[in-house]
Amino acid sequence: MSEQATEFHYQALTPDLILDAIESIGIYPETGLLALNSYENRVYQFRCDDAKRYVVKFYRPNRWTDEQIQEEHDYSLELAENEVPVAAPLIINGQSLHHYKGFRMALFDSIGGRAFEVDNLDQLEAVGRFIGRIHQYATRQPFVHREVLNPQILGVEPLNYLRESGMVAPSMANAFFTVVEQVLDKTMTIWQRQSFSHMRLHGDLHPSNILWTPNGPGFVDLDDAKQGPAVQDIWMMLTGDRQQQTLQLDILLEGYQEFADFDTRQLSLIEPLRALRMINYNAWLAKRWKDPAFPMNFPWFGDLKYWEQQTLAFKEQLAALDEAPLSLF
Repeated sequence: MSEQATEFHYQALTPDLILDAIESIGIYPETGLLALNSYENRVYQFRCDDAKRYVVKFYRPNRWTDEQIQEEHDYSLELAENEVPVAAPLIINGQSLHHYKGFRMALFDSIGGRAFEVDNLDQLEAVGRFIGRIHQYATRQPFVHREVLNPQILGVEPLNYLRESGMVAPSMANAFFTVVEQVLDKTMTIWQRQSFSHMRLHGDLHPSNILWTPNGPGFVDLDDAKQGPAVQDIWMMLTGDRQQQTLQLDILLEGYQEFADFDTRQLSLIEPLRALRMINYNAWLAKRWKDPAFPMNFPWFGDLKYWEQQTLAFKEQLAALDEAPLSLF
């Protein structure tokens, strides 16, 4: 199915179809659907006739295979069984992945909570502790169907797509692609210097995917679970200048290493991973542009000013790749 056909297929996900899909697995909403902040998939919260709150997630067509989604579910369920506070899909009629009229969906208990405060060092240490617990179980077996995180799938392929998309402002295309190619070349050089062990990862563990509950952190959205180096689930917690990031890293790893060892050589991957995320993010917006939700929520994408800012950001990232990696106190 083409990208355009995929997005047209997504538009067929009407409120009536959503409700019919939920009822097809024996769950009967008694409230309307509250759309949650998700662009890649379609996610809705509702209250059921048993007075419980649930979240239903409809997966973007053609993004993952059934085997890849099931592997994500199995990993989430494994973590939940070991008392790691992660949003795991509910087993209904013996399965976690359900199909309805061409769509794939899963149901979750709704996790209440407030935003995780990355500058709260007590919360940060607790998050580090639970990331360590996640990684404690992550090494027990590898993913078989999920992707392996590397510069090819997060850098080379997205850059090629972006180049062919025509979304970069023509007057900035030469400057933009020149600096991005330099960033990618340097990223690959750093990546290839050492060999790192890989494990099952959350994959997209930024602060917005952590809710703070009365019992501590709750982790959501393993949609981007991958096989890769442990530092991928750590570096997105680091903000501010170098001194601030060093303090945050020290606090995170203090909690983390109560449950899992961390190879500090992986700190050299933080800036390469940041660079890959920057490349992949731009390609993701270009790839999803035919989905009506994207022009509505990212109206600045494609403007000349945006590509000027991106070119400057990649120049700064090129300089960051030349700096010494973060180190612990």
